[in-house]
Amino acid sequence: MNETMVDISWAIIIGVLKFLPLLVAIIGHEIMHGRVAYYYGDTTAKNAGRLSINPLVHIDLVGSIILPALLFFLHAPFLFGWAKPVPVRMDIVIRKGGYFGALGVSLAGILYNLALAFVGIVLLYMLNGVSFSSEIVAKSVSAFIWGLIIYNLILAFFNLLPIPPLDGSQALSYLGLMLKNDFFAKIFSKIHPAYGMIILIVFLSTPLSDYFFRGIMSLLEWILGGIE
Repeated sequence: MNETMVDISWAIIIGVLKFLPLLVAIIGHEIMHGRVAYYYGDTTAKNAGRLSINPLVHIDLVGSIILPALLFFLHAPFLFGWAKPVPVRMDIVIRKGGYFGALGVSLAGILYNLALAFVGIVLLYMLNGVSFSSEIVAKSVSAFIWGLIIYNLILAFFNLLPIPPLDGSQALSYLGLMLKNDFFAKIFSKIHPAYGMIILIVFLSTPLSDYFFRGIMSLLEWILGGIE
């Protein structure tokens, strides 16, 4: 195999290793919303076949394929995307689990992402200094784990933003209702999801997003200080 073929093969491997952990992050995030809702009696996601780990039922053409591919070919520092939202009936969840159950459904995806990021961090510490059979294997394993950590951290913190339709707005609403305060629930209920998306686009288009993502990377560097 000549050098050109090796370079092409390695580029394909890197592309896959960047794409796979993103899929694990965004698809698992949505499945967890549905699974926690199912625990509280809502079978909507299950009936729609959305509790399956089959990625094909969760793929969103724009968020799961086009946007990540565009970012990859533009050599962005990391990929970003989303899966199709899992359908949830919060009225059913609240009927059985109260506002605590609704809060659990809202935070389920975020907690999943934080847990996966933690697993990735632990793996990096465990594999630090371990010798692999080849440099390609070592780089592949490292790329996948780093992707797992970065994408899950970004997805978790991004979804914590209190902007509809992100999970943070729902969690804040239900937390307030648990404490018998409907202030946030009333505010967020007046913001149409389309307006929320406009707010998000503005946020991502301003220096605020740079500070946000830079803060996540600084946190990661602090946690993983000394590991290459």
